[in-house]
Amino acid sequence: MTGTLTPPVAAHRRRHRVPHLLRQAPFRRYWSAQTVSLFGDQISALALPLLAVLGTDAGPAEMGYLTAAALIPNLLFSLLLGAWIDRYPHKRRVMVLADLGRAVLLAAVPVAYLFGALSLNQLYAVAFLTGTLAVLFEVAHSALFVSLVPRRDYVDANALTNGSRAMSYVAGPSAGGVLVQTLSAPVALLADAVSYLVSALFLARIGPTRPTEPAPADDGTGLGIGQGLRFVVRSPILRSLLLGTTTLNLFNYMFSALFVLYVSTELGLSPGLLGLVIGVGSVGALLGAVLTGRLVRRFGIGRTVLASFVLFPAPLVLVPLAGGPTPAVLGALVVAEFLSGLGVMMLDITVGSLQVAVTPERLLARVTGAKRTVNFGIRPVGAVLGGSLGAALGVRPTLWIATVGAVAGLLWVLPTAIPRLRDLPEPDHAVVG
Repeated sequence: MTGTLTPPVAAHRRRHRVPHLLRQAPFRRYWSAQTVSLFGDQISALALPLLAVLGTDAGPAEMGYLTAAALIPNLLFSLLLGAWIDRYPHKRRVMVLADLGRAVLLAAVPVAYLFGALSLNQLYAVAFLTGTLAVLFEVAHSALFVSLVPRRDYVDANALTNGSRAMSYVAGPSAGGVLVQTLSAPVALLADAVSYLVSALFLARIGPTRPTEPAPADDGTGLGIGQGLRFVVRSPILRSLLLGTTTLNLFNYMFSALFVLYVSTELGLSPGLLGLVIGVGSVGALLGAVLTGRLVRRFGIGRTVLASFVLFPAPLVLVPLAGGPTPAVLGALVVAEFLSGLGVMMLDITVGSLQVAVTPERLLARVTGAKRTVNFGIRPVGAVLGGSLGAALGVRPTLWIATVGAVAGLLWVLPTAIPRLRDLPEPDHAVVG
């Protein structure tokens, strides 16, 4: 009797240990695509700047330009592509093509390296073009998300996808550091190219999804490029979140543009050790993905947003403070990465869920485009500013400016209604213009 009852009971328990969203094949394939691609991205995030530093002798200014090249498409194309995507019915097809295009671009780097033709200008071009395809992918992403996920599951679904990102932070840089050190940075980029191919395969197999609310065919404003931006400006929640995250990102990308250079040259860490430090420290990001849903249910989404605006940037002051014996340096970097990773996951999950919840479906791509234009558009400005200040003032003083300034993003959110929010609000149809 016991032998016949135990397997079904065990299977039932195993099913309950798996999040209910991952028991649904369409969302599971969507999540798998994100997971594989994010892992590869972390390898490239380390391999590309290391290739510039070690292979082309790039200095602070060049590192700023390289970071800016990948980010400036957000400023140039987000509004236009968001308006087009809202009216294009085959959003998943666009995402698949964007994945395939990025795979080809990254695969071209080791080919050029093999023939001795690799240059810093090519790295700039690859960064710019892959950044453009990333914009196209991301503005279509929200519409696919809401077609797969019920409203009540937005926070949990964002926690799962950001959990994958956290796992990529843990394993990706470590693997990237090892690949760069053993096989060279150009070869390491092939791993990211393969990840995009796998992502495209998963997305292509999702199958039919619930149609989202369509954008009007003709509302007298052409593509309606400005509608997403007007909605953000008129929505108190989205406006304050955008200003807060934009301020944070300006200073954080000043920091990011110089981090690899500072750690690898002034602190003297090898690529493998740098990747290991980032990977170990990023366990905090995984913890943030696990805990955010519980924190939201316990304290409310508003208070969790406030905490994340502090916890993401503040611990990074430990990076310019790092010094002394190697164990002390490693300890400071690991703690900084751990706590900052915890904060960034909390921020991304809560802010992402609020944005999707407040925005009517027919405006999702345009609002995403408007948000990326401002929020991501400021990032290349921060990167170039960080590189310029690093060359003029020194790398460590610039890191101090960046880490302290990033905390100021909280000031945009603190006096609003967001801290009082307990649950996700309804779409704000009243401000649609």
